[in-house]
Amino acid sequence: MVGGGCGRCVVEGDQEEVIRIGGGVDMRKERKLVVEEIVRASEEYGFFKVVNHGVSPHIISNMEEAAFSFFSQPFPSKTAFPTYGSNNIGFSGDLGHLEYLILHPTHYSSLFHYPSNFRSSVNEYIKAVREVACEILEMMAEGVGVPNTWAFSALLRDHDSDSLLRLNHYPPLLPSHSSPSNSYNLGFGEHSDPQIITILRSNDVHGLQISLPDKGLWLPVSPDPSAFFVNVGDVLQFQCSNYCGFHRSVLNQSVQCFDWNLKVMTNGRFVSVRHRAVTNSHKSRMSMAYFGGPPLNACIVAPPEMVTPERPSLYRPFTWAEYKQAAYSLRLGDNRIHHFRSST
Repeated sequence: MVGGGCGRCVVEGDQEEVIRIGGGVDMRKERKLVVEEIVRASEEYGFFKVVNHGVSPHIISNMEEAAFSFFSQPFPSKTAFPTYGSNNIGFSGDLGHLEYLILHPTHYSSLFHYPSNFRSSVNEYIKAVREVACEILEMMAEGVGVPNTWAFSALLRDHDSDSLLRLNHYPPLLPSHSSPSNSYNLGFGEHSDPQIITILRSNDVHGLQISLPDKGLWLPVSPDPSAFFVNVGDVLQFQCSNYCGFHRSVLNQSVQCFDWNLKVMTNGRFVSVRHRAVTNSHKSRMSMAYFGGPPLNACIVAPPEMVTPERPSLYRPFTWAEYKQAAYSLRLGDNRIHHFRSST
């Protein structure tokens, strides 16, 4: 169970521990306390739960109903939509037990083929959860000492932000598909999210598990349809260590980096959480994940002020487009980060 402060969590195997996890962050509490809880959770787990987030239950229920309605269609009808997929995850041979939709809010073509009421639900939901993501990112920036607290959130608000909404539907597990050697079957394999931040909401069906750093254990996360779960993504881990602003030259559209005075005095301070989804129920699980991504030309590099002989830069400069290409060319569970480590 994931709750505020401490909760008793049953981990994989017979072991039971009392684990302090960054869960149940109440967004209505005093801002200073919320900032402290978010930063601590991001440092220790790269994962936390937020309650009293301000998103209308009506907006959430509309999105969930629209998603269930779509996935209830006959298979041939669903495959007519270009952003629909099932079982295959990515482009490198990973498989899962799910079907999904991938929707890019800034790409009109990704929603063009859908009914108007579905598009309306998607746009309304994305607008609401993006605000939650931006508020959290601004608190993160404040908590780690970034002078301009909008630095991270500006990447999501940018017109060219490469954000997306992914709807994952895990159908009921049929007896013929169950594994005789496990009490669960893998719906979506172990991975971290490559983007900046993920805002996840699911219905009341169990399935999400997170990996506990340095423990080699998987923690089942109790569902809470009224809350959002937040994943720190790979790029935020980079940003909290090596970051500068981004700018596209009006003249040549080239990528340039310049100092926005974003001097985060950490190096790999936050961690990107590794997680997976399992199917162990006879009830459908629906997850709705907003992945907040930067523009493709966003440049991430260590500011000169934070690189010292005693603490050299961990990563070489790269753009989100470069990292995204590498991430999607690898297997789901592969470690992407070490490909971008500095050689000096």
